[in-house]
Amino acid sequence: MAGPVGAPVPKLVDVARWLWIASACVGMLRFLEQLLDREMLVAEVRRQNPALGQDQIDASVDGGVLFGLLIAVALLVAYTRLANAMARGRNWARIVLTVLGGASVAFGLFRLVAWGSGFAAQLGVEMRPVDLAVTAVTTVLDASAIVLMYRVSAHFRKRVAVDSAIRPS
Repeated sequence: MAGPVGAPVPKLVDVARWLWIASACVGMLRFLEQLLDREMLVAEVRRQNPALGQDQIDASVDGGVLFGLLIAVALLVAYTRLANAMARGRNWARIVLTVLGGASVAFGLFRLVAWGSGFAAQLGVEMRPVDLAVTAVTTVLDASAIVLMYRVSAHFRKRVAVDSAIRPS
């Protein structure tokens, strides 16, 4: 166990927790906005399966939206639980968040560099301004949260009970 029960959470760790939760919320809101663009979803299903009738396309889009909502909620809950476990001093949660956040930062930087260099446009990948803004915001939030988690390392150290009756010779 890390830290005594009821011990106050260091300010930097608490800020890191809220940055993780904010990043997950921003990402979820962007994902929800994409899910609610029904015209784009119908056009994509029609492009992939031109033989489908309109009823089948509507059912496919509805199923995809429902599945997407379940995934979005599951990810938000997972990030929130990980951030809260990290704030309670669980080092494993800090490591998991570091890996997930590191991947998010790397992917975000890749997207921004691909857009800035024109490489994304050459590949035919459309990046709308809102996509770029969300990418930049989540990249900064995740990078900041990673840095803040490691500023207070003592919060994550295990306390080991030592029996004082047994003395090494």
